[in-house]
Amino acid sequence: NVIKIAFDCRPGAIAQTLALREPKYQETAAYCHFGREPYTKDGIKFFEWENAKDLSKYTGMTSAQVTTELEGSNYLTKWVD
Repeated sequence: NVIKIAFDCRPGAIAQTLALREPKYQETAAYCHFGREPYTKDGIKFFEWENAKDLSKYTGMTSAQVTTELEGSNYLTKWVD
């Protein structure tokens, strides 16, 4: 349920979130891409996947609290076109 709340997993949303249509992947293909510091060049963000989404607010929640959070979220409008 946390995944449904925090991430939009539709293919188009994934492409948009990761900016897959930006011309930055030539640089990321060279010299490996793991562990490199994110930066912005000419308005294009490079290596931003290294900035993980903070999900720590869910660690202290019970299953019932997460379910309540899910019901109050817009996950259905994100996941259903």
